[in-house]
Amino acid sequence: MTVSTQGMQIKTSSRVASEMVELLSSMRFAISLLTVICIASVIGTVVKQHEPANNYVNQFGPFWADVFGSASLFSVYSAWWFLLILAFLVLSTSLCIIRNTPKIFSDFKAYKENIREQSLKAFPSRAEAALSEAPEAAANRIGQSLLGAGWKVKLQSRNTVGGTGWMVAAKKGVANKVGYLAAHSAIVLVCIGGLLDGDLIVRTQMLFNGKTPFTGGGLIADVPVQHRLSANNPTFRGNLLVTEGTTASTAILAQPTGVILQDLPFSVELKKFIVEYYDTGMPKLFASDIVIHDHETGEKKEARVEVNHPASHRGINIYQSSFDDGGSKVTLQAMPINGPAKAFEVSGVIGSTSALTNGDDKMTLEYTGLRVINVENFAEVAGASGVDVRKVDLRTSIESRLGSGHKTVTEKTLRNVGPSITYKLRDAAGQAVEYHNYMLPMELDGARMYLLGMRDTPSEPFRYLRVPADAQDSMDDFVRLRSALADPVMRDLAVRRYAVSAVEEGRPELAEALQASASRAIGLFAGAEAVDAPAADTQGRATVKGGLQAVSAFLEVNVPEGERERASDVLVRILNGTLFELMQISRERAGLAPLERNETTQRFMTTSVISLSDAFFYPAPMTFQLKDFEHVQASVFQVARAPGQNIVYLGCLLLILGVFAMLYVRERRVWVWLSPAGERASQAQMALSSNRKTMESDQEFEVLKSQLLKVNP
Repeated sequence: MTVSTQGMQIKTSSRVASEMVELLSSMRFAISLLTVICIASVIGTVVKQHEPANNYVNQFGPFWADVFGSASLFSVYSAWWFLLILAFLVLSTSLCIIRNTPKIFSDFKAYKENIREQSLKAFPSRAEAALSEAPEAAANRIGQSLLGAGWKVKLQSRNTVGGTGWMVAAKKGVANKVGYLAAHSAIVLVCIGGLLDGDLIVRTQMLFNGKTPFTGGGLIADVPVQHRLSANNPTFRGNLLVTEGTTASTAILAQPTGVILQDLPFSVELKKFIVEYYDTGMPKLFASDIVIHDHETGEKKEARVEVNHPASHRGINIYQSSFDDGGSKVTLQAMPINGPAKAFEVSGVIGSTSALTNGDDKMTLEYTGLRVINVENFAEVAGASGVDVRKVDLRTSIESRLGSGHKTVTEKTLRNVGPSITYKLRDAAGQAVEYHNYMLPMELDGARMYLLGMRDTPSEPFRYLRVPADAQDSMDDFVRLRSALADPVMRDLAVRRYAVSAVEEGRPELAEALQASASRAIGLFAGAEAVDAPAADTQGRATVKGGLQAVSAFLEVNVPEGERERASDVLVRILNGTLFELMQISRERAGLAPLERNETTQRFMTTSVISLSDAFFYPAPMTFQLKDFEHVQASVFQVARAPGQNIVYLGCLLLILGVFAMLYVRERRVWVWLSPAGERASQAQMALSSNRKTMESDQEFEVLKSQLLKVNP
């Protein structure tokens, strides 16, 4: 049987209706729909689904984000056009099955024994032979031989001019046709299951029951009923976040314009969340010990939910999706880093905010994340700790495995560097900068360093400011030095001390000149004096304020090129000496002993100068260091009532059977026409047909020819 790509032809007076039915039931229409679904699935895989709108704006830009959003490309699988295509695919494929099933079953039963003698000569695989037995005896022998080989056989006698002839018709592998029905039925079942388990039922309730997405905030219990779905909802799939020691009974169903709340017939209590990590910091196990409280019966059922091991109650499956912070309490220490500010403490909960003010400047501190484990790679580059080693670096991964046979790959040295805090500082205009600070210092380039990260958008990697740790493994010495640098009185005192210590007694003119140079150097470094940058633009000359970049700009503008190297060496030496005196003064004011002049102190001062210079690029006047925390974990479950799940499983089974039958089962038919050729003799004509021309078919025909016609191959 040849399957036609044409659709079903119906008799009707309406030409439009006839053509519509023919189109819907045609195979070409079903294939077109499948192609569109495949393209949409690729888009849904490449483009992250159900992300915040700002993420798409940052990735694609405002124009294309709006275009893609209007086409629902950010929620492909719940888009109305995707569901409509699925519905049309179900209809089209069902009509294809209805149209071809009678033909398949008719062909399934037929032996086609009425084929004419002349038609056998048109087959590619054909043979003729003279047999020394009567046609009837030959037909019985050939039929028995084919039956013994697993063929289904039918014999037919025909009256001919020379006597009675016999037709032997046999068939094998007719299950190939069943594969067609199974594969197409699988498509219908999978699509129906997808429609049942998708957003179709939820959208239907929103359309006919007046349900609308919720876009506000507040407690879940206070959300009005028009934003909630009944516990009897036949199908849904949503997320349920439960904090340790608490219960939850309302799932959240994400929608393009908000969320719909799904009430559950039970509550989930999270007794304990368990997470285990690999050496790389990747979680190797996370599980939840829960108690299910049935609202109707009051039954309590304990269960453990792990990845790929869900719990089930009242036809609702509870899957372990991920984990999150459950509202950890943190205490942060504010330290001045770039500008005049006083140290203070602030406490909050992850996910909450605190209002900050500095005179007329008002800011909001948003506590966004707490991570108690941070595993970093210290193998290759000391100081690369700002990079999260858990990210996928495909290029490095491939290059490490290619090249010469003796090529070696440097092993990773992974180390847990302790907790970190992530927060945002948002100004009155709503602009925010995200920060990521490690609680403990790290060993980088032979020195203990604190890493203070920042980025302007979530799509950017964090950039880290290094701050040296003092002998007590804290930032206190650096903060004191930064505060003293901003104080002109302390700067003047440090300049005088440096001049006195660096010049011999009895040379007041030299001390005065050195004092003037030191005052200029530390003033430039502290940002007390703005310097024009050496490059000019059409808007005027840019200025540099503070840090080594200000000292460099001053030299490039005011010192001839041939003398800059010598002048810079002298000025930097003066600056370092003045800053050392400033450090000593700051420690005296704090009641601490002065630093000893040794290699450790020199290394600390060198890194401090670089950090002070870089601090002028820090986008906030202060940084917040994690001082203390109380870690509270939460488990994110996916709860789903999926009546289409078993339908999809059945469809997958049929698809496997159908594809296997169509690809690996060959339908073959054999005809042997035996015409009388005298007494106890007959003339045989044999032909074989197969739905696929293969070498196996040729070999099988040669074997049959030798067995049935007794012809040597």
